[in-house]
Amino acid sequence: MTTYIDAQRDRYGVEPICQVLQFAPATYYAAKGRPASARSLRDEELKAEITRIWNEHRRVYGADKVWAQLRREGVRWPTAPSSAVC
Repeated sequence: MTTYIDAQRDRYGVEPICQVLQFAPATYYAAKGRPASARSLRDEELKAEITRIWNEHRRVYGADKVWAQLRREGVRWPTAPSSAVC
């Protein structure tokens, strides 16, 4: 959400955008001031790996084959505990 607001803030301003999106401007400013979470940093690493594998296989691998290739290469990612599965 902050990316969208950042892209449009010069044209419309933060407060009017937040009003249309129905959340407080303080929420936007709090999100901008917060450091990146460990999860988002790990997601960025995984995104780079996923893109690399997809490009190496002529952009034809689907999600299942990309994840299988990641596992073969020893790339691991965090998973939710089994008790969290609904």
